[in-house]
Amino acid sequence: MASQSEIAGIVLAAGMSSRMGQNKMLLAFAGETLLRGAARRALAGGLSPLIVVLGAEADRAAAELEGLPCDIVRNRQFQSGMTSSMHAGLAALPTEMKAAIILLADMPLVTADMIREMTHRYHDTGAPLVISRYEGVIAPPTLFDRRLFEELLANSTEGAGKQVVERHRADAEVLDWPAATLSDLDTPEDYARVTAR
Repeated sequence: MASQSEIAGIVLAAGMSSRMGQNKMLLAFAGETLLRGAARRALAGGLSPLIVVLGAEADRAAAELEGLPCDIVRNRQFQSGMTSSMHAGLAALPTEMKAAIILLADMPLVTADMIREMTHRYHDTGAPLVISRYEGVIAPPTLFDRRLFEELLANSTEGAGKQVVERHRADAEVLDWPAATLSDLDTPEDYARVTAR
């Protein structure tokens, strides 16, 4: 079985935030920016190394991570979509990594406890995939065993991660979370709703 130090984290935070109208990674949530909060919770969940993939306004975003033990990867092709950021993160993983959890920085209600539970389920079962389900909806964070890395990297179409999840769904371990936890912030209305809680 893999030790926890053999499970990396990849935080995807490179998008242009076109629907938000500003870089959502720099928005405040619970006393810190969305980006810093996502990285901090991933680290608190035991993921090491933690790779944060940046793209739009990368210099400003990188400044938000100051003092956190994470590795910054800049995706020069971030405008092509999330798959390119996933590929950039996977390519930066040390070869000894047994698995990686891919997280989205705009899901501020994903907790360190959720991340720890995913790693524990992986340790207990050795499943190639541990997925999150929110009252029937499959969404990140998602743990991929190294056995699936090549398959993820071979697909450059948008939604490549979802396609791999679908192909291996029968072998996946599933963790159920409250539907309210699935709060990805894409629009000003999303942001207002979540911050008002």
